[in-house]
Amino acid sequence: MKSIQFASERVYPSKVVCVARNYLGHIRELGNAIPERPVLFIKPNSAITDALVLPSDETMGYEGEICFLIRNNTFCGVGFGLDLTKRAVQSELKQKGLPWERAKAFDCSAVLSEFVPFEGETAGLSLRLTINGNIVQAGGVEGMINSPKAVLAETLSFLSLEENDVLMTGTPEGVGTVKLGDMFVGQIFLGETLLVERQWLVSSL
Repeated sequence: MKSIQFASERVYPSKVVCVARNYLGHIRELGNAIPERPVLFIKPNSAITDALVLPSDETMGYEGEICFLIRNNTFCGVGFGLDLTKRAVQSELKQKGLPWERAKAFDCSAVLSEFVPFEGETAGLSLRLTINGNIVQAGGVEGMINSPKAVLAETLSFLSLEENDVLMTGTPEGVGTVKLGDMFVGQIFLGETLLVERQWLVSSL
């Protein structure tokens, strides 16, 4: 199984639960409708990676997200994640009313940083994503339609979470295309304090 780093240990999530359309800015930039309740989907363990790789024959979009590690059905850690999306495939599937797995759940589509212990209030958390030194995404919990705790509660209303599963809480506006050779830097802040930082150089498969 694929693993992630949590403090000084390697842990093995069974899955990654993601929420779509959780920031108004992102909803507007893609022209989507505002959902009445959280829109959730799952990436399997095989989607987890700590490398940012680009297939030579496909275009992929990036979505930076605040991510949480789950134990005992609550938050125990926080990290930065990239939800990689085959945007053209997703658009085709959405038009046909079909599931999104081919666009969202493919191998290496959940790019995750290390996670650090976090059990406090989530209100002050925010993310920043830069590409080649330019800020492309920035947003925090205050910009979410559904708070991390609300997304967790919605998930638990129908789905069991195993120890060390990951919750991705949506992306702010500024999504774009992954390009070979780009340098991505993802950061998680609590107020002004930097909690997590991870760099990825985009390579090819």
